[in-house]
Amino acid sequence: MSEKRHKAKVIMVQGTMSNAGKSFLVAGLCRVFMQDGYRTAPFKSQNMALNSYITKDGLEIGRAQAMQAEAAGIEPTVEMNPILLKPTSNVGSQVIVNGEVLGNMKAMDYYADKKRLIPEIQKAFDKLSEEYDVIVIEGAGSPAEINLKENDIVNMGMARIAKAPVLLCGDIDRGGVFASLYGTVKLLEEEEQAMIKGLIINKFRGDVEILGPGLQMIEEKTGIPVLGVVPMTPLDIDDEDSLSDRLTHTAQKGGVDLAVIRLPHISNFTDFNVFERMDGVSLRYVGSAQELGTPDLIFLPGTKNTMDDLAWLRESGMEAVILRCAEQKIPVVGICGGYQMLGDVLEDPDCVEHGGTMRGMGLLAAKTVFSKAKMRTQIQGRVTEADTCGAFAGKEVRGYEIHMGRTEKTGDCRETIYLEDGRLDGLSNPKGTVYGTYLHGIFDYGDLAAMTVSRLMEKKGLDPENWHFDPEEHKRQEYDKLADLVRNSLDMKRIYEILEAGITC
Repeated sequence: MSEKRHKAKVIMVQGTMSNAGKSFLVAGLCRVFMQDGYRTAPFKSQNMALNSYITKDGLEIGRAQAMQAEAAGIEPTVEMNPILLKPTSNVGSQVIVNGEVLGNMKAMDYYADKKRLIPEIQKAFDKLSEEYDVIVIEGAGSPAEINLKENDIVNMGMARIAKAPVLLCGDIDRGGVFASLYGTVKLLEEEEQAMIKGLIINKFRGDVEILGPGLQMIEEKTGIPVLGVVPMTPLDIDDEDSLSDRLTHTAQKGGVDLAVIRLPHISNFTDFNVFERMDGVSLRYVGSAQELGTPDLIFLPGTKNTMDDLAWLRESGMEAVILRCAEQKIPVVGICGGYQMLGDVLEDPDCVEHGGTMRGMGLLAAKTVFSKAKMRTQIQGRVTEADTCGAFAGKEVRGYEIHMGRTEKTGDCRETIYLEDGRLDGLSNPKGTVYGTYLHGIFDYGDLAAMTVSRLMEKKGLDPENWHFDPEEHKRQEYDKLADLVRNSLDMKRIYEILEAGITC
């Protein structure tokens, strides 16, 4: 009988605010510990994000934890993010527990009831603790939200559950970092303050020597050592949801021009990140009809509310501009919710979104019927011989599905992908200028993205010869750069000492 593993060593990264860089620091620490020979896993008890990921066993977690697992060189599992909240409105979210939909809840109802989910969090954390040497936990928002502290399960509440020493990071790029660090610490209870073992200044620009007096003073005022200053460094790693700066990329930079429609409920926009990494490619997010122009290709992305966002396309004038582009044979590619919009009609008999029937964009002879059952799977497939341009016929593809509803052709469409489970995914119009698929992440593997850009280059008279891009190798290089940044910026010796000592609470 094999000896049972010792429980993992644990460390936690919290922030003074949202977007302080917690996700990147967790990913960087995961990569460092992995490089140093430790089996390491990320963990976030509760994540709020529209960018989600489907694990190999068909369960849904936050995209950030999948990214962090990738940085750690391991397969993402549902235990890394037992609770995922996907906002459906300003006051409500779809609540996903252990990768499966619990239901839609108003924020007030969820916060009043969430303590009953602590056993699920404990179970997920314990399972990881038995399988890994180190767990790096990510907090959410700020631990000093005094109106939410009573039922906290993601910041200091989680630190207590895991007995995790805490590193507190602040974003200096936004200004006021010393006030935010000091204020956060002092709004916590004394026993919570004692759990913070180090401060980190994140996103610094300039000469770190200038910070010297401030670092000394914040240490004196809080009694907590500063473990490092992380410089602002451009790294190409998937970001969290709507806080991402990627959605503000609106300028055309020349070369191949790709336009992503910035829907109000846009989700899984990481589907397009690979194109930002390519030389000679301009990827921009378009939020108004006036901004669209005449791109070389239009992407309609996923959305948490297809029918509402289709109504927005119509009311904003964006739909009319996209239809004019399609008439000019500018390719239009829809993924998931964007694919559903491309058809002739959308039906919602079970009120999955808001009920009723809605006219689609009419670019594909297809109908979507929404249902309460949610499709969640990782899947592989092959492009069919019906691919009209021929270049992609027989090509292997893979991705993951997260959708509620089924889309079927009603007229002259071509089925584009054979899936390994026998299903068909995706449709194109007869001319091969409009494509739709349910596969998120389809451009992240192999050379499908590179082939797409090469064809657009040829169409524009540009030379794609010897042009190649390997997205998976690029990711590995970026994770290694992140690990180097963490090693060079933080006192890793002290962090290892904190990790080894742990806390008692």
